[in-house]
Amino acid sequence: MSLQLNGTIKLIGEKQVFDSGFQKVEFVLTTNDEKYPQDVKFEIVLDKVDDFLKYNKVGSVVDVDFNVRGNEYQGKYYVSLTAWKVFKSQASAPATDIGVPSEEIADDFPF
Repeated sequence: MSLQLNGTIKLIGEKQVFDSGFQKVEFVLTTNDEKYPQDVKFEIVLDKVDDFLKYNKVGSVVDVDFNVRGNEYQGKYYVSLTAWKVFKSQASAPATDIGVPSEEIADDFPF
């Protein structure tokens, strides 16, 4: 099951590397478009960890594509939200009045 959520990165945990070579980092996203914003914990795993840490900071407004994972271990059930794509939200990008980049507009003036 693949879903998407928009929000602001509230917290980025430490990178965890295990003896097997598996690595992960957990982060918390605060939802933006709800009456009662929620803090949702995600994890990024394997080769996506370094890119996530390189391009994302606390306070960034992002869209997160993620999968819901569930498993059973010794009679207990666990759920994790595994992000596979985190990207800058289009909602946070400033809009121009006519859709033309400002550097192109400046070139049109005669002075």
